[in-house]
Amino acid sequence: MIEREITEKRSKFQDPLFVMLIASLCCLLWGSAYPSIKLGYVAFNILPEDIASKYVFAGYRFTLAGLLLLVLFRTVRKRRLKLTGREWASLSALGVLQTGLQYMFFYVGVANTTGVKGSIMNATTTFFSVVLAHFIYKNDKLSQNKIVGCVLGFVGVIIVNFHADLLTFSFSLTGEGFVIIAALVFSVTAIYAKRLTATIDVMIITGISLFVGGVVLTLLGLSLGGSVTHFTLASTANLIYLALLSSVAFCLWNLLLKYNKVGKVSVYNFLIPVFGALLSALFLGESVLELKNLVALLFVSLGIYMVNRVVSAKGDKVLVTNYKP
Repeated sequence: MIEREITEKRSKFQDPLFVMLIASLCCLLWGSAYPSIKLGYVAFNILPEDIASKYVFAGYRFTLAGLLLLVLFRTVRKRRLKLTGREWASLSALGVLQTGLQYMFFYVGVANTTGVKGSIMNATTTFFSVVLAHFIYKNDKLSQNKIVGCVLGFVGVIIVNFHADLLTFSFSLTGEGFVIIAALVFSVTAIYAKRLTATIDVMIITGISLFVGGVVLTLLGLSLGGSVTHFTLASTANLIYLALLSSVAFCLWNLLLKYNKVGKVSVYNFLIPVFGALLSALFLGESVLELKNLVALLFVSLGIYMVNRVVSAKGDKVLVTNYKP
């Protein structure tokens, strides 16, 4: 009975249509984080220059998200949390890097750029992930279509950094630069997280990494003099949504990585800027209809098609245990 459930679960998370739907849902949730974080800054009265309070805000979000997942694991799986010392160390390292370090850059970067622009910049995650997979895994190499797709997506990222006239280039290290650094950190740690899924339950991996990273961000922010105290119905609802967003998206994403090649899943990261730009325009009143934004979204969408077309054509359905570093 247990073997049958495992088999069904594996085939389900390897089905191309199911992968597309779940990956798209994750990207929709992550895309909504851009306007949600900016709205959270307003709701909690966090000033643009108050980096310490941004870290506390992020820390509260991920600590809560981690706790929610661990409680869910205990409730659904009905098992106690049993890990070896080495597993605790690995998960703690993942939490410090994937949640702590990534969002140290991300929260500052998002604050220093527009939601539309920041979300499109996040497309570099796919570029980094596909290239890294080429050098790490023998059965996930770059093909001509993957290269063309990544180049198209990266061109879109470059275009969005121009002004509306497409003549003046605008790029800030602490804005767009930090978003790119966060994307690189995520790409590297996602591969590390995939290795851990071979022996550790995905819900445990996600829950502990979010919780540990959240605690690190909270302590860092508090030590720098930050605080988050303006709790109202609106601000609390915003924080809870961001926590749920993180727990659901990261858990589903790690499940997809467990049963599929990195390149096959990571390509959907190109959808994050599409959702992020549209939702930022909707909730923040930012312009998404500028020529540069439309051209950038067109390029990243073509990037998705080019990379995913070759993956789907080959019908890659490889478990994590089949990877050969």
